[in-house]
Amino acid sequence: MIATLLWKDQASREKAVYGNAFRRRRFAAFLALVDDVLKEQDRVRVLDLGGGVSYWKGLEEAWRDRPIEITLVNLAEEPVPDARFVSLAGNACSLPEMADGSFDIVHSNSVIEHVGGWEQKRRMANEVRRLAPRYFVQTPNYWFPVEPHFRTPAIHWMPRMWRRGLVMRRALGFYPKAQTLDEAHRILDDASLVDAREMAELFPEARIERERVFGLTKSLIAIH
Repeated sequence: MIATLLWKDQASREKAVYGNAFRRRRFAAFLALVDDVLKEQDRVRVLDLGGGVSYWKGLEEAWRDRPIEITLVNLAEEPVPDARFVSLAGNACSLPEMADGSFDIVHSNSVIEHVGGWEQKRRMANEVRRLAPRYFVQTPNYWFPVEPHFRTPAIHWMPRMWRRGLVMRRALGFYPKAQTLDEAHRILDDASLVDAREMAELFPEARIERERVFGLTKSLIAIH
């Protein structure tokens, strides 16, 4: 990922990726963009900012029959299983080596909340909009009461010092117990959520879809 999450173990990560029904439902909305492109041409070039091979392989049944070429960009390259994938090292907030419109669709799932503060989010959004005419960017909603990375109610609404104390007291969600103040602050800085108004500002030409649970917006998707 663009910012390295401190997952407790690989099994937890895989369960979060493949066991999440929301990811499978939202992937259908992404495939609608793919099918729109395929009405005009015989292949689709997808740039995935912050995604990995494991994500795509976990959902392969849904897309394997479509001619999709996937370029993955992360802070480090990873091995790829076949010619459908290319893995590159890069920063989603700045990809000057890639020309405008190099891809048909930019895909990003639960990444923009990890790139840093508002300025970094703005830079990533600008790169998304520059690199393809279509995009699909998903992120958790700040106003959903359970923070998805810590799996803890209201922790993201608490004062920072309270949150620091909690992460130093025990493991929370995908994060291990912080052993030092430095580690605690790295954990707290790993994710900063946005709300619907901010997503609309970052992606002004997009429609902002809301994924809901019991009437509450769990996550936001900018689709264009």
